[in-house]
Amino acid sequence: MSHSNKKERKSVGRLTKKTVREMLLDLFGTQPEKDFNVKEIFSITHAANHPAKMLVMDVLSELVLDDYLTTDGKGSYRNAVRSNVMEGVFQRKRNGRNSFIPDDGGKSILVCERNSMHALDGDRVRVTMLARRSGHTREAEVTEILERAKDTFVGQLQVEKGFGFLITESRSLATDIFIPKDKLKGGKTGDKAVVKITEWPEGSKSPIGKVVDILGKQGENNAEMHAILAEYGLPYQYPKAVEKAADKLTPDITPEEIARREDFRNVTTFTIDPHDAKDFDDALSIRPLKDGLWEVGVHIADVSHYVKEGDIIDREAEKRATSVYLVDRTIPMLPERLCNFICSLRPNEEKLAYSAIFKLNEQAEVVDWHLAHTVICSDRRFTYEEVQATLERNRQASDEDLHQPGEHPEPLPEGAPLEGEYAAELVKLNKLAKLLRAKRFKNGAIGFDRAEVRFEIDEKGHPISTYVKVAKDANKLVEEFMLLANRTVAEMIGRVPKNKKPKVFPYRIHDVPDPEKLEKLSAFIAKFGYKLRTEGSKTDISKSLNHLLEEAKGKKEENAIEIVALRAMMKARYSTHNIGHYGLMFQYYTHFTSPIRRYPDTMVHRLLTRYAEGGRSVSADKYEDLCEHASNMEQLAATAERASIKYKQVEFMADRLGQEFEGSVSGVTEFGLYVELAENMCEGMIPLRSLMDDYYEFDERNYCLIGRRYHKRYSLGDKVRIRVDRANLERRQLDFALVDDEGKTVAESPKAAPKPAPFYESAPSSKKGSKGKGKRGAKGNRGKRYGG
Repeated sequence: MSHSNKKERKSVGRLTKKTVREMLLDLFGTQPEKDFNVKEIFSITHAANHPAKMLVMDVLSELVLDDYLTTDGKGSYRNAVRSNVMEGVFQRKRNGRNSFIPDDGGKSILVCERNSMHALDGDRVRVTMLARRSGHTREAEVTEILERAKDTFVGQLQVEKGFGFLITESRSLATDIFIPKDKLKGGKTGDKAVVKITEWPEGSKSPIGKVVDILGKQGENNAEMHAILAEYGLPYQYPKAVEKAADKLTPDITPEEIARREDFRNVTTFTIDPHDAKDFDDALSIRPLKDGLWEVGVHIADVSHYVKEGDIIDREAEKRATSVYLVDRTIPMLPERLCNFICSLRPNEEKLAYSAIFKLNEQAEVVDWHLAHTVICSDRRFTYEEVQATLERNRQASDEDLHQPGEHPEPLPEGAPLEGEYAAELVKLNKLAKLLRAKRFKNGAIGFDRAEVRFEIDEKGHPISTYVKVAKDANKLVEEFMLLANRTVAEMIGRVPKNKKPKVFPYRIHDVPDPEKLEKLSAFIAKFGYKLRTEGSKTDISKSLNHLLEEAKGKKEENAIEIVALRAMMKARYSTHNIGHYGLMFQYYTHFTSPIRRYPDTMVHRLLTRYAEGGRSVSADKYEDLCEHASNMEQLAATAERASIKYKQVEFMADRLGQEFEGSVSGVTEFGLYVELAENMCEGMIPLRSLMDDYYEFDERNYCLIGRRYHKRYSLGDKVRIRVDRANLERRQLDFALVDDEGKTVAESPKAAPKPAPFYESAPSSKKGSKGKGKRGAKGNRGKRYGG
């Protein structure tokens, strides 16, 4: 044996797993703030040959698994916990196994209930790390609550002789709230109420609270809708002082104001909105010009003329940031007198607008444009359905050019040979919109045209039928001109010479898709024979994604592919730091067209006016904070809207208990299957505990459940037949049972009876979220849902 081989063996002999582990723990313990790469670790541990290096890598992997270290996956390691005292966000769980999320973005840390100091979900807290017990998960103890995130909860009152309780379905509060008799505010058993926690004495199981508001009786439509709003901290009433301020505003337009504006009162103008809309914040005008051009005006309600920055109405609008649209009502951002009367572009009334006026040629190319404060008078209030009917009656004219390129269009004749009011104008706008849309998609814009479920409700708010809302040509006509206006005004501010800094402006931004989720999507669609580019330019990827969506259209897997593709997308948001809008493939984009219902649009109007008058740039920090607030409120409003739809779905299906429906798997979790019904798009869950024909394992990568014995597979997009089993309105949950062709549940089917489990296997737990390989929940995937 050579000398070098002896030396190698001697080197390996000195390094044992125990000594390497001790060396590494000492290294990272004495330098908790430092990152070490693999080469540095090999040098420090004297791992000079391949076996020694492999031993070190094994120990590093174990320390990562044991949560002592974290790695970036590229060969760099660091302490999982960099300090014994940290600040971050507390996440409360009903089972008492709460989490702490450090500010530095590290892994979550367990906080048992006894160490929680009664912190509530979302609270900012300071924690101290507890001494690590061998073989146990690392734990922390809350030592100080820095900032409460939420102290009000919604639930049902249960009143006894001298006290009461609020029983809440909140997943973040595992206990009821005790309410002294003098703090009940007249509430009775069965009332839906909002309760504020006032204290949580040490050693007490329940917090103490007081009733803030009685919403009504449990099950009453108004009470339930207000409860959803209160649950997400959204307003359900308008402050009287703000309404009084709005009542003092006059709708009259003075001759002096008209003289300061461009006059469009004699240009053909109309609004196109949903049939139940009252807040008309955009209108379109069209007229022919010389040289084969068309003038299209995008007229937006001039809210900033009436609502002055910093006044009482503005402060309330800033706080709300958006109107909220529940199934049966709108909770407006502005007082009703403004949004439905003074600012609304109602027909045959003179109104003030802020307008983007475009000169377009026959190819829908913008030859020229300008921004102007205007006065308009809408000739007609159209619904989308009316415009769609006009376009369909005149389909041939809509699909063909009225004028060949180079021809000069004649003024639109009264009584043109087209059917319907303003048919010629609508047909022309539709053709221009289709050309704009085609160009957008040619440039790589992504088209998700997902249908949405809507409810017809009776006078008591009870859902009696459903219908599916699909975007048709009428919707797309309006959308294209709004996109054109939003993009053009953003370009005007954001596009500046290289040596010049653009002025501060709120943009609507949308980041590129999550690369990891794109890879997951690529792997998922490969099963169906599709391919997707995950590398290359932004446009290459978006065009590949569009091609995929087009290829899957009408196929069995269409819905499943759309769901997984949507999950790869980032959420759009507001920011003063422009990165472009990926989904629309616009380099500059903002929100200019809906100031009645979105506060960022009002911000945009004010800044456009300020900059047009030569004003200096505003504070970037102030406007970034406003953008962040608007983005957060938009997400809350969307969550509340989904909750109201879910409530109505459960209410609607509660009348259909025991009935069977066809559907498809819309989501897969380790505790069950989500199924969307084909007839009405209502969604419910088939709990895993009800699938008694086998022991199922959750395949996270392929979005499916697989039976361990019979290998039955339930995948995203699979067609299934279900029976409506339970409808829980308080939790807004629908439970379905899987049935076979004979109407029997899977558990009843004789051919599906499972073999008895061998003595060495644990019986599968029926508890939701049970863990362990081979049981009904797949270890490590708790709470994740793929789809929906």
